[in-house]
Amino acid sequence: MEKQNKIVQLYGYSVCLVTVITFLISMAALVGTLFDLSDPLHSGRFNGSPSLASFENYKMDVLKSQKEDKQESAYVPDDQTLHAMYEAAKADRIQQVRLNAHRQLTVNALLILVCIALFTTHWRWMRKVAREEA
Repeated sequence: MEKQNKIVQLYGYSVCLVTVITFLISMAALVGTLFDLSDPLHSGRFNGSPSLASFENYKMDVLKSQKEDKQESAYVPDDQTLHAMYEAAKADRIQQVRLNAHRQLTVNALLILVCIALFTTHWRWMRKVAREEA
């Protein structure tokens, strides 16, 4: 009987430990997602694409990438076209970051709720088992 109680305790406390670790990881991801939502243009997940910090940065990155392609007769858009491209790219990035952030918020919030429910039920169950043993 005592061996069975040890297995029950090991299971119960293991579930509690896993839920605490999962809770902490989900909270960290939740905080990162909130920062992404607060400033979608600087979320840092879009390496390699032109900078959208300002129109001037975008223009320099586009012109620099055309020079790196080494095409002598490459089309260089005028400022009005570049500005329209910048606004479209900026709107797309904001929309992508918001969608991903809302997805992550939902997933992490649900995971936190599941962790709280699992931890609470298993902790209460373990306390009940400990009282029955004593």
